[in-house]
Amino acid sequence: MFRNMRKTSVLLFAVFTLASIAAAQEQRASHLPGSNPVSGAQLFKQYCAVCHGIDLKGHGSLATELKTPPADLTTLAQRHNGKFPEAYVEDVLRNGAKTPAHGDSEMPVWGPLFASIRGTDSQLVNLRIMNLVNYIKSMQGK
Repeated sequence: MFRNMRKTSVLLFAVFTLASIAAAQEQRASHLPGSNPVSGAQLFKQYCAVCHGIDLKGHGSLATELKTPPADLTTLAQRHNGKFPEAYVEDVLRNGAKTPAHGDSEMPVWGPLFASIRGTDSQLVNLRIMNLVNYIKSMQGK
């Protein structure tokens, strides 16, 4: 039990630290000419790759610390009869994964975290989430 609490604490600390660093980087990047602080690839790298890996296959640097391994996001369309489940991915990003049969989800809920970044309005939160959805969709295996 202590090991699970420690893993959860490490994960939460890492996620909030990464979110804080990413928010600071995003604020700086938003002032650079030609930068796009809300691109799906950039958001994935800043927020998701630590668990899902840069290649989206679930082998990020924190993946081994989780009770449930992160999903291989390149196979979402394959696992949904060849159609990418946009609404499902958007819902998971906004509200978290709902997996009661497997215990609580360790995945952060990005909707509220994106909304907490200073200077963010609901349109920017929506844009971030849709850009992440579209990036994940673009990375589906053939």
